[in-house]
Amino acid sequence: MCDETDFVAMKKRGLNRRQFGAVGAMAMLSACVAVGPDEAGLTETATTIPTPDGAMDAVFIRPATGSHPGVILWPDGLGSRDAIKMMARRLAASGYAVLVPNPFYRASPAPQFVDYAAFQNGDGMQKIGAWREPLTADAMMRDARLLVNWLDGQEAVDRSRGIGTQGYCMGGGFAVWTAAAAPSRVKAVASFHGGGLVSDEPTAPIYMLDDTEAAFLIAIARNDDARYPDEKDKLRAAAQAAGVPVEIEVYDGDHGWTVLDFPIYVEAEAERAWERLLALYDRAL
Repeated sequence: MCDETDFVAMKKRGLNRRQFGAVGAMAMLSACVAVGPDEAGLTETATTIPTPDGAMDAVFIRPATGSHPGVILWPDGLGSRDAIKMMARRLAASGYAVLVPNPFYRASPAPQFVDYAAFQNGDGMQKIGAWREPLTADAMMRDARLLVNWLDGQEAVDRSRGIGTQGYCMGGGFAVWTAAAAPSRVKAVASFHGGGLVSDEPTAPIYMLDDTEAAFLIAIARNDDARYPDEKDKLRAAAQAAGVPVEIEVYDGDHGWTVLDFPIYVEAEAERAWERLLALYDRAL
């Protein structure tokens, strides 16, 4: 689970040269595919999805032609921003129709922070704490059903195939709730350094596995595992009891290692996690 301890550690470390170079490379990719269709073959549009709590802004990125499995990509606690959209573009280039919602739409449209530096210098932890209060399991599952229905209404989405969902930090729990909200449609879930998957709350994601029909990839940060070493075993046991396939692994990176604009980004392990994500979607969708 991501907390202030993680952010203090990242602030001390900062971006090293390799990580800065990775950000630059992804920025170049972003420039190539930001508005489509173009030579990269992607189309990207901003959209708004009505909900009982207001208008949810989102970005929809997909191949310019054909229909493809839909994916809902839940951001981490910093919200939808360029680094997250770059990841969505990369996934879309692999043949998926990717919807990136703004989970904080009740507070403000995205981006809340343009990058990690803006979060760090803008009282990010205090703001996120208030914005997350209304993001209960019931609220997120209600939003998730609307997102699934929206995807199923798009010509770019192949409705004969399952929907995938992936989440980072707090988004890992949102991804599990998404699968529980629409079990007949969501067939693959990936959580990367997911926060709050295990707790005593009756609506904790660990207790929702039995309500899903999905295959799971749970990628755990090494420092999260060091703090909560029994959580991986609890998740594995819950998945076995629910009868859902699960791949659980502790990666050699600290909380946030998969997200490009985090100072703690670890390229080799992020790439390995990305390969496991594509393998999951290839199998399940």
